[in-house]
Amino acid sequence: MTQVAIEKENKEIAKQYKELLRISYQTLTDDDKVLIRSAFEVAVDAHKDQRRKSGEAYVFHPIAVAKIVASEIGLDATSIASALLHDVVEDTEYTLDDIDRMFGETVARIVDGLTKIAGLKKDMNTSQQAENFRKMLLTLHDDVRVIIIKIADRYHNMLTMDSMPEHKQVKIASETLYIYAPLAHRIGLYNIKTELEDLSLKYTEPEVYKDIHDKIEDSKEEQQNYIDSFSGVIDKSLKKEKLNYTIKGRMKSIFSIRKKMKAQNVAFDEIYDKFAIRIIYKSDEKNEKFLAWKIYSIVTDHFTPNPVRLRDWISSPKSTGYEALHITVMGPKGRWVEVQIRSERMHEIAEKGYAAHFKYKHGDQKEQGIDIWLNKLQEALESSTTNAVDFVEEFKLNLYSKEIFVFTPNGELKSLPKGATPLDFAFNIHTEVGMRTRGAKVNGKLVPLNTSLNSGDQVEIVTSEQARPNQNWLDYATTARARAKIKSSLREEKKSVALDGKEVLRRKLKSQKINLNEDTVNKMVVFFKLKTSLDLFYRVGIGAIDNQMIKDFASSYNNAFISFFKNKIRRSPIPEDIDKDEITSKYDLLVFGKEEEKLDYKLSKCCNPIPGDDVFGFVSVNEGIKVHKKNCPNAISLQAHYAYRIMPAKWIDSSQEEFKSEIKLTGIDNLGLVSEITEMISGNMHVNMRNINFSTDGGTFTGSITVVVKNKSILKKLMDNLKQIEGIDKVTRI
Repeated sequence: MTQVAIEKENKEIAKQYKELLRISYQTLTDDDKVLIRSAFEVAVDAHKDQRRKSGEAYVFHPIAVAKIVASEIGLDATSIASALLHDVVEDTEYTLDDIDRMFGETVARIVDGLTKIAGLKKDMNTSQQAENFRKMLLTLHDDVRVIIIKIADRYHNMLTMDSMPEHKQVKIASETLYIYAPLAHRIGLYNIKTELEDLSLKYTEPEVYKDIHDKIEDSKEEQQNYIDSFSGVIDKSLKKEKLNYTIKGRMKSIFSIRKKMKAQNVAFDEIYDKFAIRIIYKSDEKNEKFLAWKIYSIVTDHFTPNPVRLRDWISSPKSTGYEALHITVMGPKGRWVEVQIRSERMHEIAEKGYAAHFKYKHGDQKEQGIDIWLNKLQEALESSTTNAVDFVEEFKLNLYSKEIFVFTPNGELKSLPKGATPLDFAFNIHTEVGMRTRGAKVNGKLVPLNTSLNSGDQVEIVTSEQARPNQNWLDYATTARARAKIKSSLREEKKSVALDGKEVLRRKLKSQKINLNEDTVNKMVVFFKLKTSLDLFYRVGIGAIDNQMIKDFASSYNNAFISFFKNKIRRSPIPEDIDKDEITSKYDLLVFGKEEEKLDYKLSKCCNPIPGDDVFGFVSVNEGIKVHKKNCPNAISLQAHYAYRIMPAKWIDSSQEEFKSEIKLTGIDNLGLVSEITEMISGNMHVNMRNINFSTDGGTFTGSITVVVKNKSILKKLMDNLKQIEGIDKVTRI
């Protein structure tokens, strides 16, 4: 780099630093500024010789992360300093002891937590990677700021990912959707969660992202006109009550619009609730609730509310601290529109999440606030006995779950995820109450343990010293905490039964003149098609493997020659006179990897790909290579934590084979419609049909047809032609 370029870069670094101080959400004291300045100087010195993939000086990255932490998340000076230093120990000569000596124990602890997360290897098998996620989540136990800075770090990485190779972009984006977006949601960082989801979609489904993005841009004027017409109706009434307020419109995120399109199976133009309207009012804390309901009353005087869609998070705030009144009303032009009513304080909490709660608190109060909040998050992580893959899956489900509020018999309010059951409630009260649950009463009536609870229910748990968890409980419990405790209990019970089963098996084999040793156990596990010796002993213990079955094993064990012969037959399904290579080459239409090799594969049933679809290969444990569509519902989870088992794949020739695909049709029933459809498929397009099924109800029809096509373009043409038939409303591929 030339001297001029270096000077220009240094000026930009200094400018970014000044901006960091200026945009800080918390008020910075002189001591805070000294701490941040020291951290900034160490970061600049430590990263002086490093560059990012884009070519810019590496130090711009920690500064950008610190700006997100300072402004968008609104944390304190300790967090800002830690964000500036988050890569120093991992990437440079500085050690943790240096950080401890220069900045104190708290900053060192946070940087250490961030370094541990960064040190986790990415390309490894599922359980190891899930274990990594689990370790990462458990760093919350040390200091909640670790995970918040990590989310900010990931957010900045997602914003600057264009210079990375495509496979890395997809891997990082999938991982972000799988774990970081749900985490941001759970912590109450709703704005960042939305950004992470949209940026992830940009890399996992670029065409879909661009299409929705462009359509949103095109409809901005229409959106503003709608907001103006809505506020025009209620403006006079609100002003008459001398309310000080602003009305804003917010477009739903690209990711949530995409989610709606998939869930409702509709196009962009068919989604009507694409944005929400926010009424933000000024108020002192004493009158906040009163004014919220006053505004609610005025809005519903002018627009009819949907009674099912009222959400009162002012009386019962979310566990993240979110407060607002949400109503859905029939707005202008006959469209449902969501209206969010918030005070300025509530709006600040919604925008900044956790930090806004403690903005006006100092010292012990602020620390206490952090502790209370940390304890709430810690409850979601109390899952030390479950295996890591289940932990991540269940934690992810809990992150996105909506909340309900139920009462204990004493009238205490408890928050649970939507869909929770009395069993979840019991474990929420205490592990021992959960373990001893015999029954439950909801609103005074005895109910099954798998009953879904609703907000406002009063729940009483009936316990018994004799009661203990059984396998069915896993079908009744939905929360990670309850399921983890139940699984742990069942495992302990299984071990106890297996111990007895082992002794029973030893005696029964002895009567058949066979010793129980490692070789015998392994042969029995294979013979009974089990996975582990524990499964074998457990089944003997509960009587699932009885005397006759053990005798059958003994006779096959004692007749090794017959056993060997059977295995030989089992291993030769293809007759010797058929050329196996000829079979595979004739039907192998996909090539895999950079070398474009031909390999055996199976088409996955979850997304049923056909030639022309964008696909990838996934190396499964038992079934070889499974081929999935790139937009398969399971793709994100696979990309996120099985990236090392994913192979690029593409179609090379689709003339050899035909594929089945199912088409769903809906529309208005009329005479001769079925014959018109079949004529179009078989007569005009000469496409074979394997299965056809139509049903009518109240003047509408639903039909499904299985057709046999050579590739995607023929299928698309067929679907386009079907759409032209009068009476048909929708044609979709299943």
